[in-house]
Amino acid sequence: MKSMIIGGIILIIALMAGTYFVAGDAFNSDDYINSLTMLGAVAIITISVFVVLKYVNQMKNDTASGELAEEKWDGIGEYKNPIPTGWGLAFIGAILWMFWYFTVGYPINGFSQIGQWNEETNEYNAKFEQKWVNPSEETLKAMGQSVFLVQCAPCHGVDAEGIEGKAHNLTKRVSKEQVVYAIKNGANNLTTDFPAGMPPMMLTEDADINEVATYVASGFKGQQPAAYAVCATCHGEDGTGMPFVGPNLKAYDDALVIAVLKNGKKGLIGTMPSFNERLNETQERALASYLRSLGE
Repeated sequence: MKSMIIGGIILIIALMAGTYFVAGDAFNSDDYINSLTMLGAVAIITISVFVVLKYVNQMKNDTASGELAEEKWDGIGEYKNPIPTGWGLAFIGAILWMFWYFTVGYPINGFSQIGQWNEETNEYNAKFEQKWVNPSEETLKAMGQSVFLVQCAPCHGVDAEGIEGKAHNLTKRVSKEQVVYAIKNGANNLTTDFPAGMPPMMLTEDADINEVATYVASGFKGQQPAAYAVCATCHGEDGTGMPFVGPNLKAYDDALVIAVLKNGKKGLIGTMPSFNERLNETQERALASYLRSLGE
């Protein structure tokens, strides 16, 4: 046993020397976090070595004893031994350390890169909102183009035409195929802004579906089909939508664009992820302004 203790002490010294050799420069500062880290390393190495030595010695010298449990598996029994004291203390210590870490320790009361980034971002956003509190339509359009090129162009293309059908063509409000798909399958993507959604098969006749899809996709030009009366109950007689009932089918108004950004959208082509909290309100309005300009 004495030789094992001596060997353990030598192992601890070797491990600590290796730790200091690899990361010693990090501890030569006034940062208390680094000092706590070093103390933690010392404690972990010391405890680990002596616990290993204890159980190695126990395996060599101890014999099994105690009351056997009634259950056996393949003839192998199990003793009703209580949880080791060290394990229990380790669990309690881990719980106490967790509370200390989240209430007193780093990073709440210390510097962190995430905290610095959040402070700088909040400061920038406050300046941005103050500067652009009432931008003109031209300013919104120019700002929206910049937002589009960064956030939307990777999927919709720099010309907003959808990269050969891989994404929605934003130069048009909606295509005939998309209207047909929505009528047959319903549309429940924007339920936070339009809670009722759109149930499938509001029109059942193929001729009616084709006429309405052609009329809506053309931008509501020409004679209005009689079957459009079903759609008008939610989207309005002129297709400009109703708040909290149905979105605008005629143009990319602010409400529609903001709803799509917040909820994402799944449709005929594929799925668009939510952009919730990526843009502030001014940027969302700017993007809507730019999209409207594409169809002019």
